[in-house]
Amino acid sequence: MFPELDPQRLDIVCYPDLVLRKQCAEVTIFDEQLAEIAARMLLLMHEAPGVGLAAPQVGLAIRMFVCNPTGEPENDLVVINPELVNLDGAAEQEEGCLSLPEVTVVVRRSEALTLKAVDLKGEPYERDGHDLEARVWQHETDHLAGRMIIDYMSEASKIANRRALKHLREIFQKQG
Repeated sequence: MFPELDPQRLDIVCYPDLVLRKQCAEVTIFDEQLAEIAARMLLLMHEAPGVGLAAPQVGLAIRMFVCNPTGEPENDLVVINPELVNLDGAAEQEEGCLSLPEVTVVVRRSEALTLKAVDLKGEPYERDGHDLEARVWQHETDHLAGRMIIDYMSEASKIANRRALKHLREIFQKQG
């Protein structure tokens, strides 16, 4: 899938990196490299610490994310080519993002939904999610479409996060 890629070198990329705005490609190859990428993403997510991490957040424009809303190791989940269906209810809640450190935004999302996806072997599965789990799935699926929490900002939120976003842009420019 990525001939020159060493999954162990993947790291979290931050706004305004352009990969975060890309429409991600469907995963069609289910091999050892994909499993290594998912394992590295889970490690980065836990180290951050966070509850979810999408492939664009490590520089890869593919339709995959990892998540674990509970923090319990047995609840690590790899989600490939997700589709969210049966969205129900709505609630506003503050969200953060590993690619937007120090930035928080109140986002309105569905409270319950069904996730359809495939696993690392390409086998389809379906899960129902509620509350935080449903929110995480929506947040990470947004990343796969090039959307970020800053796209949901109110005018007040833009003002509140202006300094943090400016700082992230300055760091990005210095890194070249």
